[in-house]
Amino acid sequence: MNSKKEILVKFGNRVRELRKERGLSQEKLSFKADLHRTYIGMIERAEKNITLLNIEKIANALEVSINDLFK
Repeated sequence: MNSKKEILVKFGNRVRELRKERGLSQEKLSFKADLHRTYIGMIERAEKNITLLNIEKIANALEVSINDLFK
């Protein structure tokens, strides 16, 4: 796996982990983050290279710091 793809996989897995810990569906997270549900799925499957603005939206929706998304 190339390094660009690897970081997308790690980030997507972390978003999924935090979302499930909070008992949120992809739809509920997308609503809280003001993003489309399919976009959340694409992030979790490492199909999208997410922007910093959307990283911030997801962190806020999950009630974690941006730093926590990268742990």
